[in-house]
Amino acid sequence: MYEFFKGVHILGLILMVGNVTVTAFWKVFADRTCKTQIVAFAQWLVTVTDFTFTLTGGMLMVIGGYGAALSGHIPLFSTPWLAYGQLMLGVSGAIWVGVLVPIQIRQAGAARDFAIIGDVPASYKKDSFTWLIWGLISTVPLTLGLYFMVAKPSF
Repeated sequence: MYEFFKGVHILGLILMVGNVTVTAFWKVFADRTCKTQIVAFAQWLVTVTDFTFTLTGGMLMVIGGYGAALSGHIPLFSTPWLAYGQLMLGVSGAIWVGVLVPIQIRQAGAARDFAIIGDVPASYKKDSFTWLIWGLISTVPLTLGLYFMVAKPSF
């Protein structure tokens, strides 16, 4: 069972980190066009892919990680690398839920409006910049968590 859960955990990581990385990349390029329909479609895709791949990937990471730890008899909170990995996922998740999702919701509403009206407002551009910066910040703990899971450093 340990190998099964570890596989689920790794699949979740691939979905989550892959989506986070690729979404930011193509959203930046879509926003740079300033073409309202392209920007609006990209924003819609950010929402769809975040809830499809980031959320699903995160859930698979948690289920697979806890399942692997429990079936492998690895203490969840007293194993340093595992505790730090969980903390990093929690920090990244808090940024996603507390900062990124509210911005995405606000941008989705704005994008529906400007796709019809015509101009990308300055407030949307400001939100895009804030979303990008906080998105990059949120990948730091994910990367650290990946390091802790692979290197399993002893502290």
